[in-house]
Amino acid sequence: MAADPMEIDDSLYSRQRYVLGDSAMHQMAQSSVFLSGLGGLGVEIAKNIVLAGVKAVTIHDTKQCEMWDLGTNFFIREEDVLNQRKRVEAVHPRVAELNPYVQVNTSSSALDENTDLSFLKNYQCVILTEARLKLQKKVNNYCHSHQPPIKFIGCDVFGICARVFCDFADTFEVSDPTGEEPKEVFVQNITQENPGVVTCMDNRTHGLQTGQSILFREVHGMTELNGTVRQVTVLSPYSFSIGDTSSLQPYAHGGIFLQIKTPKTYSFERLEEQLLEPQVLTPDFSKPEAPLQVHAALLALDSFQEQHHRLPNVGCLQDAEVLVKLTEEVNESLKNRAPVNQELVRCVSRTARGSLAPLAAAVGGIASQEVLKALTGKFAPLQQWFYLDAIEVVRPLQSLAAEEFVPKGDRYDALRACIGETMCQKLHQLRVFMVGCGAIGCEMLKNFALLGVGLSNSSGEICITDPDLIEKSNLNRQFLFRPHHIQKPKSTTAAAATLEINPQLQIDAHLNKVCPATEAIYSDHFYSRLHLVVTALDNVEARRYVDSRSVSNQKPLLDSGTMGTKGHTETIVPNLTESYNSHRDPPDEEIPFCTLKSFPAVIEHTIQWARDKFESAFSHKPSIYNVFWQTYSSAEEVLQRMKARESLEGSFQVIKLLSRRPTQWEHCVALARLKFDKYFKRKALQLLHSFPLDTRLKDGSLFWQSPKRPPSPIEFDLKDPLHFIFIVSAARLFAAIYNIPYSEKDLTQEVVSQIILDISIPEYIPAEKQIETDETVKKPDNTKLTVSSEEEREAISHLEEAIASHSVTPDRLRMSPILFEKDDDTNGHMDFVASASSLRARMYGIKAADRLKTKRIAGKIIPAIATATAAVAGLVAIEAIKVVGGYDFEAFKNCFFNLAIPVVVLTETAKVKRTQIRENISFSIWDRWTIHGHEDFTLSDFMNAVREKYGIEPTMVVHGVKMLYVPVMPGHSKRLKLTMQKLIKPSSDRRYVDLTVSFAAEADGDEDLPGPPVRYYFSQEGAAERA
Repeated sequence: MAADPMEIDDSLYSRQRYVLGDSAMHQMAQSSVFLSGLGGLGVEIAKNIVLAGVKAVTIHDTKQCEMWDLGTNFFIREEDVLNQRKRVEAVHPRVAELNPYVQVNTSSSALDENTDLSFLKNYQCVILTEARLKLQKKVNNYCHSHQPPIKFIGCDVFGICARVFCDFADTFEVSDPTGEEPKEVFVQNITQENPGVVTCMDNRTHGLQTGQSILFREVHGMTELNGTVRQVTVLSPYSFSIGDTSSLQPYAHGGIFLQIKTPKTYSFERLEEQLLEPQVLTPDFSKPEAPLQVHAALLALDSFQEQHHRLPNVGCLQDAEVLVKLTEEVNESLKNRAPVNQELVRCVSRTARGSLAPLAAAVGGIASQEVLKALTGKFAPLQQWFYLDAIEVVRPLQSLAAEEFVPKGDRYDALRACIGETMCQKLHQLRVFMVGCGAIGCEMLKNFALLGVGLSNSSGEICITDPDLIEKSNLNRQFLFRPHHIQKPKSTTAAAATLEINPQLQIDAHLNKVCPATEAIYSDHFYSRLHLVVTALDNVEARRYVDSRSVSNQKPLLDSGTMGTKGHTETIVPNLTESYNSHRDPPDEEIPFCTLKSFPAVIEHTIQWARDKFESAFSHKPSIYNVFWQTYSSAEEVLQRMKARESLEGSFQVIKLLSRRPTQWEHCVALARLKFDKYFKRKALQLLHSFPLDTRLKDGSLFWQSPKRPPSPIEFDLKDPLHFIFIVSAARLFAAIYNIPYSEKDLTQEVVSQIILDISIPEYIPAEKQIETDETVKKPDNTKLTVSSEEEREAISHLEEAIASHSVTPDRLRMSPILFEKDDDTNGHMDFVASASSLRARMYGIKAADRLKTKRIAGKIIPAIATATAAVAGLVAIEAIKVVGGYDFEAFKNCFFNLAIPVVVLTETAKVKRTQIRENISFSIWDRWTIHGHEDFTLSDFMNAVREKYGIEPTMVVHGVKMLYVPVMPGHSKRLKLTMQKLIKPSSDRRYVDLTVSFAAEADGDEDLPGPPVRYYFSQEGAAERA
């Protein structure tokens, strides 16, 4: 029985909430969906929409499980085929257990031209797969005419071609067409004229389009604008006009504008109208006519089925010619058409009976997002056709004999019909290393299982690694995991679940991070056995490292990632393409230290400040404390050294923590109360003392003007829920780091109030100190700050007192640092960050964020949804087939998509660049020169060896960050006589090193030219072992 859906379970849905928002989540939780057809595409859609959290899904299918299904449907098992179960019966329990909040029903009744369709009135969306066009038209007409209209989606995969069709009725209103979070931008100036021109502060781009609306607030001078909505006309990326402002008061300073989301209405035509004049999305601009060509070919395929009551036979040339003729006839009747592509039609004919599982995964992800749009009105819908073909996969296989593609009666028949037996064998023999077993990792393993990648009886293997454990929030999109897997390792759990899909796989699951520290495990020897590397990672640093190892070892790499509804894939092939490290995204903009510390302007600043406070007080300081007392064995030793005027790093901070260390719950509450005063009252008083409200800058302008906001001190009030949450959460965290027990009763208002009444708060007298206002100044390292002699004497005195009172016990020299955990609502971590951020926002007059937004920013959460993950993994797996086939550069595709808009863009990969050193000498990122030395091999020998072997002498040699030879450096010429062993000092097991070399430019005065890495082997044996 499905659980109550109305309260959103944040522990399960948190990542998806950031994509869809609560309104859309509630609408989904009240919606019912009918899905017909449980082939590869149908089961993909079922998985994605059940994970998303609709109210109910009825899965409909009339077919029986066949061996063929094992290669396309990941929820059908061998025993289902042997027991001749219906597909719907086999799939139902496995789909249902994906999400306890979704009611999954089944139907195996006939659905054809004679069926009474009135049962569909109970559904908000109907999806047909594996349905003939005649039936699709009938169902679509019923849905379109029904009041209220029922949203209709038809989708299919035939071999290497797939289509999605959407009809959401004559008028369909979308609340948020883009899904982008509205930007808040500070105003620099607003002119008093007709039209008035708004300029953004600090040359920030506004990101607006003409016709969009904005809302003003906090404008000084031209106050009439505050709270008003104005339509904009864009003048430049930094300015726009807003209509007549000539009669308003003159602009003084300040102001923020926020883009207003305006709903948009879309209109749809019925399927029978769209068949003749299709409105299509173009995913690949290198073949802009492909969508219309596939449209005609698939309409002809339906006519073929009408005439012959079957699909074309695999490899039958006669059927292919019949289909070509039918396509030409169909094409003539279309109002919107492209020239017939005979090669494409023949490929459709040959593969139509088959199914490319990754294509079903990619299109299933895209179609599922359309289902969610249909139910919620969130994001722009597909208008109205999407076609995707994988002709690049089969184009090089057309000359193969027909026997390559004939069925063998095993689970790979659907795949074999598309790519042939030889390619299937290559996939079975594949040795893959996949890094990461999260959302993309789970989807990739499913695709590998259906493709038969890495079979044990073919000497293939999939090696996977992920150090993480499964959390509840993973279950929303990492579909191989279930509630009973929580806190188990991702990699081993994913491996076991994948073997259920295909027991023939050989999977080796590790729990390691892939980084320099694990290079002994993931060594060059490890990489030498591989055919392919796949990343399923969520951070750039790890991607860069894996990319560098793949390039170094000449291995192809498939990378992908998602953020909300956006996804990208990148195909990296030795000697053909550039690598991931060939391009760099601009670094994330850091918030200036002085802004965080004293002058927050937006809510992101107060959230980051609260997160930093958490890190400093409850993680960083306890860690420093522990390291200090592990370094110095006793308090007496520290005292002795300090008296001898020795400088001990961190001693001042550590002694302060020791002397103020609480021993009971009451002390923790007192500490929290003092922190409240320090953060939210004294800070404001100090700032207003240093910079009174009428302070002016040298140019005469006010100091306190936008984006600087003057703070208002907050008086503590225990009746204010926010104050109480801050005190209790801070006290709990202090108790945790100092290992102080407390009871549930200690957390009650009654007990906390009583403790607070007994705390005396000393009156604050502002200090005469300088407050940093320079935005370029970095945060100082507190452990390295110079300590005054008075502070030093005070620290010595405090330590003497602690020793004298016998309070320096081993227990008191230990603290328990806390790692920030955003997803556990019982631990008080988010309570502290959310309350501290909201209080600071209140102090500075900034609009506070809700807990959900605070959690996303503080926890650096990447919004995620199963639809995008499934699509991205499907696209990657299609590229994997091409890599295995050793295809040419033109066959490979990179992809960027945003399912919200929707846009899908397939492009050629970036062609590898060659760097010219001399007319006849060039290199690319994939090249590596090698030099073999011996024990007495000198640096001079190395230079000569490079010149003799490669025709050019190095001018500079560098190992890592160490300069081995730079001619202009003093003493470096003497190094030429030293042995490489002595210069590099390798560890005993090190066989070689990779050196960076430079060469003189041909023209005098030009900079030296970089060369490829030079791998220097310390002995001939090292090189032989490598070989």
